[in-house]
Amino acid sequence: MAVAQSRIAHHLLLCATPSKALCCPDPAVGVASWDTLKRLVRELALEDPARPGGIVLRTKADCLRICAEGPVLLIWPEGIVYGGVGPERIERIVREHVIGGVPIEPWILRRMPFQPHPQEPPQEISPA
Repeated sequence: MAVAQSRIAHHLLLCATPSKALCCPDPAVGVASWDTLKRLVRELALEDPARPGGIVLRTKADCLRICAEGPVLLIWPEGIVYGGVGPERIERIVREHVIGGVPIEPWILRRMPFQPHPQEPPQEISPA
């Protein structure tokens, strides 16, 4: 499958239709946000394996454990969390942040940068 071989530039996780609507009490807003995100990723060919900067994945998450100001959008690898991500904000975030590389500071709820665990030195195994 081509997606597995393509470099992943970003992964967008949208908490928009949670089973327990703590952050986004109006499910219609979440559904509209998800539909807008899917449409934009398709229209802008962000999932195209031939995209020079790498593909953009999108996932609808049930809960990102950030129960405030939803819908909430988490963008990896930067770990930037946007709040209040209704359909009207999705296009600007995709164009300015995901494609342009410039986060929209006033909409950021928090930053959770990806930090892999440091490599531990290999341990020697003594024969039994």
